[in-house]
Amino acid sequence: MTVDVPAWAAEAVALPHPTVFVTVSGAHLYGFASVDSDLDLRGSHLLPAADVVGLRTGPETINTDSLRDGVELDVVSHDLLKFARLFHSRNGYVLEQLLSPLVVKTSAVHRELIALAPAMITRHHAHHYLGFAATQERLFAKTGELKPALYTLRVLHTGIHLMRTGEVVADLGALCDLPYVPELIAMKRAAEHGAFPPHLREAVAEDVSRLRAELETARESSTLPDHADPEAVEALHQLVVRARLSGSVSGD
Repeated sequence: MTVDVPAWAAEAVALPHPTVFVTVSGAHLYGFASVDSDLDLRGSHLLPAADVVGLRTGPETINTDSLRDGVELDVVSHDLLKFARLFHSRNGYVLEQLLSPLVVKTSAVHRELIALAPAMITRHHAHHYLGFAATQERLFAKTGELKPALYTLRVLHTGIHLMRTGEVVADLGALCDLPYVPELIAMKRAAEHGAFPPHLREAVAEDVSRLRAELETARESSTLPDHADPEAVEALHQLVVRARLSGSVSGD
């Protein structure tokens, strides 16, 4: 994946707490960022123990918007405990954020989370991708824009690949061999809110229906477990405790 992530992205993320990680998500990760796409940065931070156990608690989620060099930055970061809870659920968003190859900031705790990821993936992650695809399909029907059509295709392909291999790949171009997809990606890169080409509507509708059925079949036949590995869950718990008590993301 070749993505033009601004060199200043790391310094633009100034979280008020130790940073576990920050990665690039959204259209840049999915392989179809437009010339005017926001830069979606997702990550995790570590609140001090006093902000978790006392009467006054710190922010579980930090969400900031800013503008730099004409690029809109959308930063969302979860405290490590909240992130770990989402990680332990069937949440495909945090899984993709954690494993994004577009790393802006990292730490020893980040690397430990990545090492735990294979044992946390279950067949039930398919529910996330089926639900997300349904939401984007409804949005496409309402707006007729190209963006939700690509999102629908992307999440279905990612879900199918995950169920079959246990591997997270979010780049549509790396997963999809549908002949019209390169054309759609090129159009999306030229304009964030471009209209969908009418002559492809029927083909996309047929393929989305087929891909949804493929994902459901892949879920049922997947060799992925029904539950995360208990040893990995315990290791995740211990990682959160160790990081919180030490106040450090260095892995000490």
